[in-house]
This record gives sequence, structure tokens and C-alpha cells, in this order.
Amino acid sequence: MLKTFATLGLSLSCFAASSLAQADWQLENDKSQLSFVSIKKGSVAEVHHFKTLSGTISDQGALSIDIDLASAETMIPIRNERLTKFVFETLNYPSAVLTADLSNQLSNIDEESIHIIKGIEAELDFHGQKKALKIDVLVTRLENDDLTVSSLQPVIINSKDFEVTQGIKKLQELAKLPSIATAVPVTFTLTFSED
Repeated sequence: MLKTFATLGLSLSCFAASSLAQADWQLENDKSQLSFVSIKKGSVAEVHHFKTLSGTISDQGALSIDIDLASAETMIPIRNERLTKFVFETLNYPSAVLTADLSNQLSNIDEESIHIIKGIEAELDFHGQKKALKIDVLVTRLENDDLTVSSLQPVIINSKDFEVTQGIKKLQELAKLPSIATAVPVTFTLTFSED
């Protein structure tokens, strides 16, 4: 499960608009989604998501996305509880945070335009560990001036990078499964509105 983040990875990338350099932007939780895929028994894949995301892009281009790890939704209550308790350890690490400096990208997004931005350098702070990520995104400026940022391809999150492998093994033991993958793909679509 762990997958997650990549979180949030995610996101980031995006927002490049000349008007971005003039205002702060807020993530719209009800128009955004961060999903991850868990794979068990070698070939059984299930899609999960986080219900609560927040974030901003400052007028200087500083991006910050906060993922509420306790809001993980797997559609099975006991699995939600075990995931947050044993893998995410939300009592000690309630959120994962993705940050990036987008100041160099804030230049070309005009009204109702679509842009691909590759190789955005971001940092994911998850479970007390920090890791650099590179993310490719599709950024769309909508008619209402919102910005939507979507992953061009999944971001792969490895449990060993964030010291959550033991938690995954605990889930495997409790669920009596032969295996649970320790690397997971994460995808996202994030919408930001001008503050």
C-alpha cells in the first residue's frame, strides 16, 4: 500500500502561467484525486486513493501539497485502519508533503492552453524520510482560469526509500497473503484555483 504518495508526487509540476506569478493558488480537494495501486498475490491489483488533499502554489512559484495519510480509502474499513496504523503510522507521521520550486516553469500557460512539462524536480517528505523525485505532467488552463495538473505517467514509490517495508510485511501477515508489492504506481489529477 504504501504507494501513496508519490504523492504525491505528483502534482507539482505544473502550474506555469504568467498570471501564476501574480497570485497565490489553492488546491481544490473536491476537484482533485491522488490514487495508488496495490498488488497482492503477484497479480491482483486494486486502486485506492486519498480523500483529503491540500496545497498551494505561492506567487513566487513554491509548490506544497499535503496528503492526509489517515484519509486513505481502500474501500475496506479494516484495511484502511491497518494501512494507516502499520504502514503510514499516522500517529507519528500524519501527512506526506510534496514540495517543488516552480519559479522557472511559471511563464507559458495562457488562457485555455495545454502544456506538457517534463522533469520537474520535487521532494517527497513521507514517514520521516525525504526523497527527490522527477515528475512529468500535463497542465491545462481551463475556461474558468483554474489549472489542472495531471501525471503523464505513474510515479513509482518504493517502500525501502521511506522505511515502510516492515509495515507492508505486517499487512501481509495480518491478511494472510503470500505477497504484497513493495513498489507502487501513483497517479494524480490536481486542480488549483486562484486565491
